[in-house]
Amino acid sequence: MKKFVMLLMAVLPLSAWAKMPVVASFSIVADITREIGGDRVEVVSLVGPDQDAHVFQPKPADVKRVGEAKVFVVNGLGYEGWMERLTRAANFKGVVVAAASGVSALKVASDDHGHGHSHGAVDPHAWHDPARVQNYIHNIEAGLIKADPAGRDVYRQRAAAYSAKVKAMDTWAARQFAAIPQAQRKVLSSHNAFAYLGARYQISFLAPQGVSTDAEASAKSVARLVRQVKQENIRAVFAENMASQRLMDQLSREAGVKVGGKLYSDALSPSGGPADSYLALFRHNVSAIVAALK
Repeated sequence: MKKFVMLLMAVLPLSAWAKMPVVASFSIVADITREIGGDRVEVVSLVGPDQDAHVFQPKPADVKRVGEAKVFVVNGLGYEGWMERLTRAANFKGVVVAAASGVSALKVASDDHGHGHSHGAVDPHAWHDPARVQNYIHNIEAGLIKADPAGRDVYRQRAAAYSAKVKAMDTWAARQFAAIPQAQRKVLSSHNAFAYLGARYQISFLAPQGVSTDAEASAKSVARLVRQVKQENIRAVFAENMASQRLMDQLSREAGVKVGGKLYSDALSPSGGPADSYLALFRHNVSAIVAALK
């Protein structure tokens, strides 16, 4: 057997043995891509754990990584305002996968405009709804197959298995929230990243910042939130892993509430942390919110 493998190595080019290079824009889509690609892919995330893709600035090394990749997986929906400039600079010739393509996108609330963000009228944070993540799985599977047709069966099997895990997690989350009266489901977080989670499970999310973290919250919006938190007696108050703690501390002082922990919005935690995969991120967020609401 060993001689046979050595003979194959001598005959086949190195590319036949190497993993397919894939670049993902940020850690959440990188994790989903690894789950579907398995051992056939080598995935690099441009924006790493606990880092903010809203304010990411590509470096020369990132241009080089993208130029060498066969697949570039992004969220889409305007989330990566720097993506087109990067692919042009890298002269990228591979497959671009917009993971959120085809989702039923939510519109940004009217009072979320004017904050200087680049998303336009669409909220890009669709990964917080497991039902919409099924689009992510399908799109990434199709992109990997397009770039590597020989791996079709592997990608299809792994995508189906991962899809089932996401569906099971959705069912679990629905049960958790069903135990809490809908009128009681009110949460304050750092920026407006959880509208899809709110729409899926009938939760009202409030935030001092808009859908992007690249602009400071106005004094007017903070004052309005303080009044609302006091009037409605909101106690589920969370910071985010990649947003301003200072802003939430200010809200905590002025509204007289305690920040009850951390939610993971736009990035995973580092390896070994409580949200080091998409499934772990979702389970952590739901568990933390449910505990606070109770």
